[in-house]
Amino acid sequence: MKALARTTPGATFTSSDAFGLDLPANTFYVRGFTQLQLGATLDGIPLGSQGYPNQNGVSITQAMIQDDIAGMTLSQGAGALDIFSAQLLGGALTYTSSDPADRAGGRLSQTFGSSNAFRTYARADSGVLNATGSKFYASFARTENNLWKGEGYQRELQADAKFVQPIHEKATLTGFFGYGNFMQANYLPLTLNMWRRMGRDTTFLKPDYEKAKLWAYYAQYTSQVPPGYEGILSHDEAANYAWDGSQIQRSYLSSLSGRVDLTKKLRSDTVLYGNVNSAIYGGTNNFVTSPSYGVPYLRPDNTVSGVPMALQRNHADMRRVGFTQKLSWEAPHRNLVQTGLWYESNRWIYDVRLYEDTPSAAHSMMSGLRRGTGSTWFENSYNTNTFQFFLQDRWRILPGMTLLAGFKALTQTTHGGTKRDDTRILKAEGWNAYYRRPAKGALTASAAFLPHFSFDYHLDDRHELYWDIAENMRAYDYYSQASSGTAWGGLGNASQPAQQVFDANRKILKPERSWTYVVGYRYTDRYFTGTVDYYHTDYFNRLASITEGASANTRNAYLNVGRETMDGADVLASLRPVRALEITNSFSWNDARYQGTGINYGGRLYNLKGKRQVYYPSYMYKTGLSYDWRGTRLSFDANYISARPMTFMNDLFIPPYWVADLSVVHDFGRLGFVEHLTGNFGITNLLDTNYIGGIYGAASVRGDNNANLYVAAPRQFFGTLSARF
Repeated sequence: MKALARTTPGATFTSSDAFGLDLPANTFYVRGFTQLQLGATLDGIPLGSQGYPNQNGVSITQAMIQDDIAGMTLSQGAGALDIFSAQLLGGALTYTSSDPADRAGGRLSQTFGSSNAFRTYARADSGVLNATGSKFYASFARTENNLWKGEGYQRELQADAKFVQPIHEKATLTGFFGYGNFMQANYLPLTLNMWRRMGRDTTFLKPDYEKAKLWAYYAQYTSQVPPGYEGILSHDEAANYAWDGSQIQRSYLSSLSGRVDLTKKLRSDTVLYGNVNSAIYGGTNNFVTSPSYGVPYLRPDNTVSGVPMALQRNHADMRRVGFTQKLSWEAPHRNLVQTGLWYESNRWIYDVRLYEDTPSAAHSMMSGLRRGTGSTWFENSYNTNTFQFFLQDRWRILPGMTLLAGFKALTQTTHGGTKRDDTRILKAEGWNAYYRRPAKGALTASAAFLPHFSFDYHLDDRHELYWDIAENMRAYDYYSQASSGTAWGGLGNASQPAQQVFDANRKILKPERSWTYVVGYRYTDRYFTGTVDYYHTDYFNRLASITEGASANTRNAYLNVGRETMDGADVLASLRPVRALEITNSFSWNDARYQGTGINYGGRLYNLKGKRQVYYPSYMYKTGLSYDWRGTRLSFDANYISARPMTFMNDLFIPPYWVADLSVVHDFGRLGFVEHLTGNFGITNLLDTNYIGGIYGAASVRGDNNANLYVAAPRQFFGTLSARF
């Protein structure tokens, strides 16, 4: 995603760490659409939503090791009919894994860098094993680094295996397995004021346990801020500072695929897949009390008696199985007819439990805390069935001129929600638990005819014209009863029960739809490549989660904010004035504005018409330079991101910023039995810019009310040595 964002107009990727391991902070946009609204597949396997967390799929960062990815493509326009996804509203990402090598060998690489970072990658290829062409590879990667601020570490263990078996000359059977084990201490999300007043390095309170208890006491039992922070932080902002936050995620992805030439002109592609994800999210909750130590109170010496906080652990589990089937027929008169279907069944479980902290010590960051332990707060269960069908014809009208026409049908039904809510029991036990918005029910998103048309014309070897028109629909999200951003989550408050809000919403909510139009021109020769794209999107039934306040005292709503329109343009120019030198510049403009005349939130009517889309910049500028000389490649990239609205009423903006990266790669060639030895040195955030990178969570209507901003990492240095055998 970072590579795409560096080079692709209209795409932007931001995170809070150089490796992109902090999944909540990873924010990827393409022409106004987030990674939650893009389709994504790996070797034809539907990956589901690429955001955080993965309740309906698996992120590419955990699906396989990035070194084993042979290629990736980004459809910036209106997606693609043959991409199986229930989330696609805009573009599509397709990843292709590398095949095992025909000759036995291997690869090794080792990275070291700032914050005690290291990354080890190893791969072994069997080569062709027999006369039938059997071959496989197995690989392993370990990535670890300390947080660049605060205490804790990030660690990821990954393993991949792929087996390829040709069957005669007309078929190929492929098996794939990917494993990811991810453990991470989180960074603290901030408000704009917290970032400005407390500085770039402000984060969780660990390792000062007494301070953590004091701040939790002020958050839970007073309406004031801790001494010394009057006029600096609001009570809600001070309440966000807790002892720690962390997560553990494990993913298993398996697939068996077959490609068969049924006839000379008819080909079948089948994929069977299974995906299991388990995770433990959470950390210190400042708004509940560990009951064994009594009701907390503030001593005269400004220390706290009792424990006005506890460990909250969210136990998540996803099991999905599915298959895809595609047929491709080379029909007469230069037509390529393709059709396919996809079915998937998914079960998502999300259970929340509380564990006591003690007066003198807190919990371990990576506490295992198995299911069945702790005190249950609530349990959620969702079952989802998805079906998609497509049919398209790619007609080569003339040499260099192609017209595609087709449609897809998509339906998804989700049943579930709250299975158990023990808030009253916990309150009686002294946990001081608060309302957690239980709701359950079923929703269906369905569309029988979603058309797609595209045209591509190569006038000659240099000039290309193209256009793209498509309608897409996005199914409803689900996650938990307490989280914002879904039709089941974070609804209402104690005086307006969540079930009441959900039942009312079910009668009026409609799934999001978009019509996207793209027209463009591309010129390519030896010295210059240039592209110009214009796009327009009509966004219907725009659904938005709106929230404000600290976690124990929020107002939440999930609303249809009406229609949204988006106009944009991308311009790219790449110059190659001399051999081995390439200079690329691109400029992107986007004007996405809500058209709804009003939303009723908190008993007040707000007019959104003409307000800009939250979190997306209007302007992006990218410049890059690469130069190759005698096996050495120098690369420099710089991006400018304009101000981003952070509220629906556009009264506050995230400041604009410049960020640059520099890298030098040298290929030492063959050394002894090593075929290629390569060294890589890179500097991220070269200018040491202090800027807001990733954003996670719902926006507020107005004001600096949400701690959902992540500061990007400072300047860091990394070096890698890799070899191929």
